Amino acid sequence: MEPRNNTQISRFLLLGLSKEAELQPLVFGLFLSMYLITVFGNLLIILAVSSDSHLHTPMYFFLSNLSFVDICFTTTTLPKMLWNIQTQSKDITYEGCITQIYFYILFADLDDILLSVMAYDRYVAICHPLHYTVIMSPQLCGLLVLISWVLIALHSLLHSLMVLRLSFCPEMQIPHFFCELSQVVQLSSSDNFLNNIVMYFAAVLMGVGPFAGILYTYSKIVSCICKISLSQGRYKAFSSCVSHLLVVSLFYFTALGVYLSSAVTHTSYSSTIASVMYSVITPLLNPFIYSLRNQDIKGALKRFYFMPRLKGQIP
Repeated sequence: MEPRNNTQISRFLLLGLSKEAELQPLVFGLFLSMYLITVFGNLLIILAVSSDSHLHTPMYFFLSNLSFVDICFTTTTLPKMLWNIQTQSKDITYEGCITQIYFYILFADLDDILLSVMAYDRYVAICHPLHYTVIMSPQLCGLLVLISWVLIALHSLLHSLMVLRLSFCPEMQIPHFFCELSQVVQLSSSDNFLNNIVMYFAAVLMGVGPFAGILYTYSKIVSCICKISLSQGRYKAFSSCVSHLLVVSLFYFTALGVYLSSAVTHTSYSSTIASVMYSVITPLLNPFIYSLRNQDIKGALKRFYFMPRLKGQIP
């Protein structure tokens, strides 16, 4: 097949999770359920934090931002996959593919950065409790989130523009359920060496960098906890980090699975399964981790649920 310039490409073909026609209704029902639970769970976290004045703190401000990003993250890929299954189509337009790449990178990297910022918040709260409100001021929290959005948006734009320079054969098949950057780059019929260099450099910068920062932050937190004389104080300090540690572990282990599956096994199926864990399961579980292990969130959710009933009983 003769290569064709990317300006002439009209669509790609997404092969999806399974080629078996009889499995499509099961896949559709399963992923529709997971998508709705993800959106509903994260939306509850946002509503609970915004409606309860007790949760208007830096920690829960970052958590509500993380929940919003998780909703957007799953919305980037799942609705298109569900639409393709429902219409029995595998098409995605060239413009739609580039847009999906941009937003997937944007929200995946925002997840990464927000987890790092939340680790710093826990460090200040545990190691500098007397100066916590001064250091983690509303202005600083808002600035951290704003800078994160701007930097990651530019980073995502760079990758999207780099894909625009590539050429592809017509009717290219992507062995995935969404337009994953590395898969699209590898399908290029033109020289993609520069794209690979930028991808690997960005993976180190955006993956290893924040993870190293989280490890360093928690080394300081552990050191501070060990200096607390009372066991009850140590338990209280550590318990405030448990939910964040679980989310960080889930996020980075699944991200590592995506990298290893694509770099070591070279099979599209294993890479697709790892991507499902990373882009679907992680945002799905985050609300459960924070709501089940966090008494403040559970209390806020109860108050949010019972508030309309109590207002209706007031004469």
